Amino acid sequence: MAPLSYSVPQRILHWGMALLIFFNLIFSDGIEHWHHLVRRGQTITPDDVAAANIHAYVGIAILLLAVLRLALRRIQGVPVAPAEEPPLLSLVAKVTHGLLYLLLILMPLSGIGAYYFGNGTAGDVHADILKVVLWALLVAYIAGALVHQFYWKTDVLARMTHGVRKRA
Repeated sequence: MAPLSYSVPQRILHWGMALLIFFNLIFSDGIEHWHHLVRRGQTITPDDVAAANIHAYVGIAILLLAVLRLALRRIQGVPVAPAEEPPLLSLVAKVTHGLLYLLLILMPLSGIGAYYFGNGTAGDVHADILKVVLWALLVAYIAGALVHQFYWKTDVLARMTHGVRKRA
């Protein structure tokens, strides 16, 4: 039987990862500055490396937490889609979730390839393609949660915030 809500560890991981993801998406200046210096063959200062390292370490944390989160999904399960959600949109939600998890693995790996192994193609894919796709998926993901909350009036947000104790 599927759980009614996500477990406390699943919720903590979800919101912790959300903060880390938005941090790296919004505050990516350090790694971008480092990347431009490398591309131009300019001098990189210890401050440049420190700023780039923050982005890299957060990305590695996101990768490790994504793997842990997938393991928890497998072990503890997840709530089923609400009955109010049309089947086609339920499929869209599953695909969006799958793509988000895929990106939460591919983005750090491509970033590692660029930063630690000097692979320029990986860096271009990371910054120019995957970052844009991630933003688009995040917008769709958040929009879906808001539609559940305000249009269908389901417990989807409650399942990932404070939890649901019993079915309505």
